[in-house]
Amino acid sequence: MKWLMVAPEPFFTPRGTPFSVYYRTLVAAEQGTKIDLLTYGQGADVAIPGVRILRIPRFSWLGPVPVGPSFRKLFLDAWMILWTVMLLLRHRYDVVHAHEEAVFWCRYLKPLFGFKLAYDMHSSLPQQLSNFSFSDSYLLTRIFAALEKAALAHSEAVITICPNLEEYARAQGVRPERLFLIENSIFDDVRLADGADCTAPSPVRGGQAVERPAGPRIVYAGTFEPYQGVDLLVQAFAKVHRQRPDAELVLVGGRPDQGAAIRALAARLGLGNACRLTGQVSKAVARRWLESAAILVSPRLHGSNTPLKIYEQLASGRPLVATSILSHTQVLTGEVCFLVEPDADALAAGLLHALSDPAESARRASNARRLYEAAYARDRYESKMRRFLEVLQ
Repeated sequence: MKWLMVAPEPFFTPRGTPFSVYYRTLVAAEQGTKIDLLTYGQGADVAIPGVRILRIPRFSWLGPVPVGPSFRKLFLDAWMILWTVMLLLRHRYDVVHAHEEAVFWCRYLKPLFGFKLAYDMHSSLPQQLSNFSFSDSYLLTRIFAALEKAALAHSEAVITICPNLEEYARAQGVRPERLFLIENSIFDDVRLADGADCTAPSPVRGGQAVERPAGPRIVYAGTFEPYQGVDLLVQAFAKVHRQRPDAELVLVGGRPDQGAAIRALAARLGLGNACRLTGQVSKAVARRWLESAAILVSPRLHGSNTPLKIYEQLASGRPLVATSILSHTQVLTGEVCFLVEPDADALAAGLLHALSDPAESARRASNARRLYEAAYARDRYESKMRRFLEVLQ
């Protein structure tokens, strides 16, 4: 089979996103699928046998592509539409595998070019408009909802990444035999096309040393978008620090402006050197910080899609403290982590519980590892992808 995979994302970025497209492509290629991957100009090419990476112009003057909807993405997607049409005119593809908003234009190209359509649904796009505060226009939301419903109806197969999204797609009329729940749950090392391994241990950028901590280290790694709850975590850690002055909080990620705001908050709370921000680092460096942790934390405030990092946290062998919201509770229970309400007092109590009861922390971390191996490890991911590919034969 010959596939066109249309991924309107900065593929591949060693700083952490979007790994989901990489793993989807990798496993499909391992099953014998020949793939042309069309993506944004930003990013670094990866080495995947059987995959040809094609890019629209980079437009470096635009700067980094932000997470979520933006006018920058609208501009880039206009070029993605043009490139998609040109590729379909030049090549015969059996399947077009559309990620996120790419399904909106691929759905209308389908009857013209006669391919099967697979929709990789990582979120409900109408919901993203409000989640990322892009627009509160009722009309725009209704237009996106109509486009999404049409795309679901005209796709031969639909991938969702979490149970809540699967239920949403089913409620939109997607038949069970066309619907596949394939979580973003694997995190193999990634080798770039130039031979560099961007996720294996490597020299630390900018002189950052990931030294052994003197006391227990709590680590958060991810974006600093408001819904991630990083400011809530800092407030909670201030409460922890009063009882455990030997503890350290390390925050991995965040844009410079976001980091400056968090540093100012930490200073106001009197945390001093107990709260460390690394800035944006490569996946290799982020992994080293995670491996140095006594406790991992996910303080997300709201959302319904399970973040990719949860699966890596489950597999880490380290205790996890996470907020009790739908994003987490679709996967996490009190048997595999410390679940707390999304407020500073509750999060502080959960962190202190994990710090003060090492036996219980070890038990939950061990349960988490077993859950990951049973439900989300690579063999389970491959099995789900094979069933998805069979439907499109």
